[in-house]
Parts: sequence; C-alpha cells; structure tokens
Amino acid sequence: MTSSDVWDESVSSTYDADEAAMFAPEVLGPAVDRLVALAEDGPVLELAIGTGRIALPLARRGLAVSGVELSEAMLGELRRKPGGRDLPVVQGDMATASVAGAGGFALVLLVFNTIANLRRQDEQVACFENAARHLRPGGRFVIELGIPPLRRLPPGQVAVPFEIGEGHVGFDTIDTATQESASHHYRRDPDGTVRYDVGRFRYLWPAECDLMARIAGLELEHRWADWQGTPFTAESEQHVSVWRKPLAP
Repeated sequence: MTSSDVWDESVSSTYDADEAAMFAPEVLGPAVDRLVALAEDGPVLELAIGTGRIALPLARRGLAVSGVELSEAMLGELRRKPGGRDLPVVQGDMATASVAGAGGFALVLLVFNTIANLRRQDEQVACFENAARHLRPGGRFVIELGIPPLRRLPPGQVAVPFEIGEGHVGFDTIDTATQESASHHYRRDPDGTVRYDVGRFRYLWPAECDLMARIAGLELEHRWADWQGTPFTAESEQHVSVWRKPLAP
C-alpha cells in the first residue's frame, strides 16, 4: 500500500484552476519541448499523469503516451478532457504499477515534485526501479523536483512560506530529522470562502536521487535548473534530472 496521499474529488475538481500557473505557456511550453526531444519519437510513460497537463500536449505532438495514476478522481478529470480517453492509463501506484509495453518505453517522466509524494525512502527507490523496468535500453527517466528550502529555515523555525498573495497563501512545514514535509494551502475562492488543504511529502536531494538511480541501474545524463537547460548550481531552487538506462552489451 502506497504512503502517498490519494487526492479526492475535492482536490481534483479544482486542481487545474489552483495550479493555473503551471499551465501557462511560458511554463508548460519549455517542459513539453524538452520532453519531446528526450523521447526521440519513442513511446512515453508518465507516472502520476494527473489531469494530463503534460501528457495531452505530448500526445498532440505525435507521441504515444501511456500513464499511471493513483487517484480515481484525478483520472476522471483527465478523461473529461479532449483526447483524455485516448490515453491508456493504469490506475495504481507509481512505485509498483506496470503498464502494457513495459521494457519498451523511450521515456518515463515524473514531474512537478511528484516523487516526493511517496513518503518512504524504500518506495522512492522502488519508483526508480519501476521506471527502469519500463525503459528500453538507452531509454531515459526524467524527474522535476524542488530543492528543500532549508537555507531559509533558521534554528527553531519549522515553516517556510512559498507564496503569499491575496488569493493564495502557502507554506511548507519541514522535519529535518525525517525529511518529512507538508505543504499547506489557504485559498480564497471568488465567493469569499477560504479553502484549506495539505499535501504530505518526503523530500529528497539530488545526490539521493542519483543513488536511487544507481540502485535501479540508471546513469545520470543531464541535470539542469529548469526545462530551458539552465545550468544547475548551489543557488538552484529545483532540478530537472535525466538518467539513462545503459544500452545492452
């Protein structure tokens, strides 16, 4: 049984609106362009496909896209979109679920911090291993993941704000001993009511990701600070990392 939160209708029904910034062309466009290039026209598997923010544009670019999604409610939102019913999606856990064509994918992707939804280290390792099982020799596994803001966390403080606005206030609470964190969201709807929701995570570092990739038999190929390919540095707030499955001898 996965440790991930399972998003219900109350979250999925407002997900696209709440995350509208991630659908903006200047955010979505570079991600899709980069993923199309990495796929090299091969079949693609998106773990935690969600409402199709990435998968549907990839399909419109001519790629064969499959998916895995834990939440039935999120999958329902995907199915209601044009082209959503055309994507083969398995409802299940991204660390263990298997889809048709396993072992033949050119690209497996896991974006928008979603590997951290797995709240146990062994599950995160299993996710890397599951990605590797689905890849063909030479195929790539790509994740997009934020860097924990621990440099902004003085002694005795457990919370760090990441957005403060009229319509949304968000902050992370962090336990540095366990690497557990939670993202708290307070959103004001047009009628003036305030919604609260929380997502629980286990953050992981780039070096920890690299070790998980090695356990899964993958080799680091690229690490950037964003989808545009900006070099990754100590000041980067996120990373886009690409590991490759070695070609067969």
